[in-house]
Amino acid sequence: MSKFDQSKVLTLGLFAKRIEGDDSLMELARQRFQEAGMGAEMHPETPEHLESIMKFRPSEDGPVVVHLPRNFQLTDEPTRKRIVDFATRFAGRVWGMVLHDHAAMAAQRENYITSSWKMEAELGKIVDCPMLFVEYAVGLDPADFVRFFAAIRDLDRISACIDIGHVGIREARAVYARGHGGEDVCGLKSRPDRLPAVMADVEAAVSSAAATVLTLAEPLAALKKPLHFHLHDGHPLSAFSPFGVSDHLSFFTEIPLSFEYKGRRVVAPMFGPAGLSKLVARTVELMGPRRTSFTLEIHPTGERLPLGQAASLFTHWADKTNAEKMNHWLSVLSRNHELLHRAIEAAARPAGLSVDATRSRVL
Repeated sequence: MSKFDQSKVLTLGLFAKRIEGDDSLMELARQRFQEAGMGAEMHPETPEHLESIMKFRPSEDGPVVVHLPRNFQLTDEPTRKRIVDFATRFAGRVWGMVLHDHAAMAAQRENYITSSWKMEAELGKIVDCPMLFVEYAVGLDPADFVRFFAAIRDLDRISACIDIGHVGIREARAVYARGHGGEDVCGLKSRPDRLPAVMADVEAAVSSAAATVLTLAEPLAALKKPLHFHLHDGHPLSAFSPFGVSDHLSFFTEIPLSFEYKGRRVVAPMFGPAGLSKLVARTVELMGPRRTSFTLEIHPTGERLPLGQAASLFTHWADKTNAEKMNHWLSVLSRNHELLHRAIEAAARPAGLSVDATRSRVL
């Protein structure tokens, strides 16, 4: 197992160059993450790529999680060897690795279980091995996701990553489709003429999302293993993402409408600050002293924020547009991290835990 203390809550943010530019953007990210006391979840393609990103690690003792390439497949032997390579080269330096799930996990469950045991055997040979978290990402039935982890509950180094936005959007789509002949609620953003007539049903579908996340978290927490969460908000009507998805939003986002609904021309997202606080409180209650980690996986949306004192990092840039976009994104991550930290602090004290002054973890 990893040398990292298993009884701390870690808080991290998406640490990547999602905006075009040179490594001055990464240095800006390093500084902003360090100021916020936020750990880093990195997205490398290869161990060599990860080594280059680790040069910008916010702090030497801060938590790092590695999000493995999306084409990695647990049942593929060459993939397992690549995972072992990552784990061996970064043992003791990273807390965990995240691997996407696949739709075949339900239909080919026994194959995935066998592959998990093989993966566990290889990871068990590595001193200070990071955890391997399999992320809810492709929209499996949550019950199938739980069944898979229940079947590998005896494996010490493989556990679950719950992406609350992915779970929430999947639930909203399923609930709305059941009442509307299979219609996709996410498609309504391109049908503004239809929205006023079905808005109440859209809101009912969205309101079911948070409860489903908690329903998924409870049996996974009962397996007595560390859990990792990807935190971001969303809404089926959101058009904010430059990547065309309905989630990966800030918890402070409001979704604009072209008409008035309940006296306003905006609606709240799936969770919002109150929903996040409720989720954190329940998670801390369920997990107790076992290790829990939260990554804010919020995407940039293109707004700009002046660089202030950080302008000195970009004196060689004639056009500061992308630097200001990066600065805005980092400010959004920092604001959401402060919200997350307050939620953890509020939940931890009644549970008898104490909050680390660095704000990157709860003891």
